[in-house]
Amino acid sequence: MPNMYDADDIVDLKNRKKRKKRLIKFTVFIFVAGIIAALAFTFDIWYPKLRGIGKQYKTIVNSGKLADGNFPIEVSGGNDYQLRYTVKKIIVQNDTYLYFYDMDGTLLKRRQHSYSNSVLRVANGRALVYENGGNEFSVETEDEVLYSRSFDNNILFARLSSDGVTAVITTSDNYSCELIVYDKKGSVIYERKCTERVSDLSFINKSEGCVLSSVSAENGTLVTNIKEISFKESGEKWTSPGFNTLGLEIFGSSEGTFIYGTDACGYVDTSGQISSFYQYDGELVAGASMSGKSAVIVNNDDRRYYTAVLFSGSGKEPLVIELDSPAVDVSVFQGLAYIMTQNSVMAYDFSGKLRSTAAVNDSYTGFVRSDDYLFLKGYNKIDRIDYDTGN
Repeated sequence: MPNMYDADDIVDLKNRKKRKKRLIKFTVFIFVAGIIAALAFTFDIWYPKLRGIGKQYKTIVNSGKLADGNFPIEVSGGNDYQLRYTVKKIIVQNDTYLYFYDMDGTLLKRRQHSYSNSVLRVANGRALVYENGGNEFSVETEDEVLYSRSFDNNILFARLSSDGVTAVITTSDNYSCELIVYDKKGSVIYERKCTERVSDLSFINKSEGCVLSSVSAENGTLVTNIKEISFKESGEKWTSPGFNTLGLEIFGSSEGTFIYGTDACGYVDTSGQISSFYQYDGELVAGASMSGKSAVIVNNDDRRYYTAVLFSGSGKEPLVIELDSPAVDVSVFQGLAYIMTQNSVMAYDFSGKLRSTAAVNDSYTGFVRSDDYLFLKGYNKIDRIDYDTGN
């Protein structure tokens, strides 16, 4: 028998349905309003990340147009000069002078030096100048020579940290070599008589210590050993096993130590153990590392196979990027790897995404990166191009 409703029941039923619909609409409204309010309050958190997603996949094509005005900067001595960037300045050294320029190519200071086989290192606005095989070095700024020191023994090499600490390795009459470390005012804070021949040095722990490399033979093969030392303690904290290459340079960081060798590269971790190893497939051209991220470029001319190898950190698998022409130079700057080939300069992040590129010709033999520009090293001249990576 069908249900029977009187007029009041029907009206009541319709009212309940209307109230239910209004309640659903109100609930949806409150829910949407809550989402909008949450997005508004967290705008500064999620919006930059959302913008970053788009940037990751967009390759910026820079014009490569050469700057005019004070550029190109003319440098005497052919291609035999050194070019460095530090804190809104480029510093150039040839066989006679040390030059300081601003980003627009204006000459700020020219200072003569007397070193016949000079080496230039820079960090945080300072320049370290020494004679390879000589017995004197100086630490300078645009305004003045901060201090200079001389030795009875010959300088093998010297390094300068961003904290103003200078380390010098010299020959020794009774040891393989000697290490002398100076604070930013030029006072000695550490000395070490080394029984091993130190081949390179890199500062760590805010320049309160360093890692040292030395080369020896194991089973007829050249290997590189790394030691960590503190300038506040005697002895060493650890010594790594032999790394199977002739180490050219080392780069210390909180990630460990990157070893850049003649036929292989890789990392030793912060406890002194080998955490990664990569054998080159061709001839090494150049390498660079900053804040634990590293890159090397390798050319195999016989196979016409040119590669850049990127390391995002200690213990990470290397990422190999194939290049379309021979590699010329490489730099790591603010989390990106910059790779110069004979026809372009490309910036990659360490996941392998091409962030930006600019066309250049094959007359350049190297470059340095600043925040906004690339300074291109040519024969007798330095050019500048704008270079945007979207960072």
